[in-house]
Amino acid sequence: MTNPIIERLRAQLEAGQDSALLRFGLGSALFNAKSYAEAAEHLQLCTEQMPDHSAAWKLLGRSRMALGEEQRARLAFERGLEVARARGDVQVEREIGVFLQKLSKN
Repeated sequence: MTNPIIERLRAQLEAGQDSALLRFGLGSALFNAKSYAEAAEHLQLCTEQMPDHSAAWKLLGRSRMALGEEQRARLAFERGLEVARARGDVQVEREIGVFLQKLSKN
């Protein structure tokens, strides 16, 4: 079964409408569809295009965690934590802290 949101975002990307927010939306939708590898690809590009997007770093870390890539997840979470603190994104900072604790238990 195809996901209409994912298909619409992919169509926008293919039409040349690339942007960090489009990549974040697509990565988020793919993450929710449990397509973690593809989600990570789009979220990685999002963080390259918009390095101060703390939520993208968090979701990139979660995607890497779901793929069992603990070291890469940790790096994404640590970068996201730096960005969240610098931007005053308290909620994202708290959430990343929880995920880092989960990684530490492994």
